Amino acid sequence: MSTRRSAREWVIQFLFQNDFNPGDLERALSEFWKNLEPDSKSKQFTEDIIRGVITNLQQIDALMQSYAENWEIKRMNAVDRNVIRMALFEMLHRPDIPPVVSINEAVDIAKRFSSIESGKFVNGILDRALRDLRRPIREAIEQ
Repeated sequence: MSTRRSAREWVIQFLFQNDFNPGDLERALSEFWKNLEPDSKSKQFTEDIIRGVITNLQQIDALMQSYAENWEIKRMNAVDRNVIRMALFEMLHRPDIPPVVSINEAVDIAKRFSSIESGKFVNGILDRALRDLRRPIREAIEQ
């Protein structure tokens, strides 16, 4: 498993936990890492995505709601909701990650942590978001 795949899975685990038990971010991150042993690069990537999603949550949720026809965010499966949040954050705020990579990772993670049907659901929403994205979809943009 790639380092970033592991990091993205940790992101989903943290965001899922935070969805149900929001609180002090620094304390929650400290607790989260207690039983894990990530390398520094994976830990940094994980925390960057977590902080980014939480900081931009209103924007991300508004976009998700606009792409999720006939679905209220609060009624979505919690894993699916957080997988979409992570991918939308990457697509909007991480030009170093090609959007198609974010979508592929999100679909695979949704299938692993939720269901095969979740993969289709996540893909559908992110595909709609991809159409409105104003950057190359298969390339990273150097910063």
